[in-house]
Amino acid sequence: MVYEQLKLNNQLCFRLYTAARLTVSAYHPYLDPLGITYPQYLVLLVLWEQDRQPVCDIAKRLMLDTNTVTPLLQRMEKSGLLMRTKGKTDTRQRIVSLTEKGTALREQAKHIPECLSASIIEKTGSVEELATMAPALDKLIEGLSERQIGFP
Repeated sequence: MVYEQLKLNNQLCFRLYTAARLTVSAYHPYLDPLGITYPQYLVLLVLWEQDRQPVCDIAKRLMLDTNTVTPLLQRMEKSGLLMRTKGKTDTRQRIVSLTEKGTALREQAKHIPECLSASIIEKTGSVEELATMAPALDKLIEGLSERQIGFP
């Protein structure tokens, strides 16, 4: 017996997973020359917006657990992109700051969003379609994150 609801092509989650995987893969030609991974790029985006943030704030912004973010930050620190220091009022807290190398990557990365968008539009069609996806995805993320403990 075949259940329609159990067919792979009837799964929204499969489409989202595949789109996410292919999108991350599309970043490789832009990030590889910079020597960073996609998760590292996301951390850098957060720190380029506002430097000197606690690990827990970065994790919240990326909608990840601190246990997931900490090893990523450790690898980035070893590669010289950032540094972690103890908090002044709470020494258990770690404050993450960009190094000169991490700050310099911003200039090299400034073209990435436009290049990626152009590549996606070239392959998929219209700017309008792409523009309507963000609010729909934001709504989906918001709805799903309300079910998760620890996320806003």
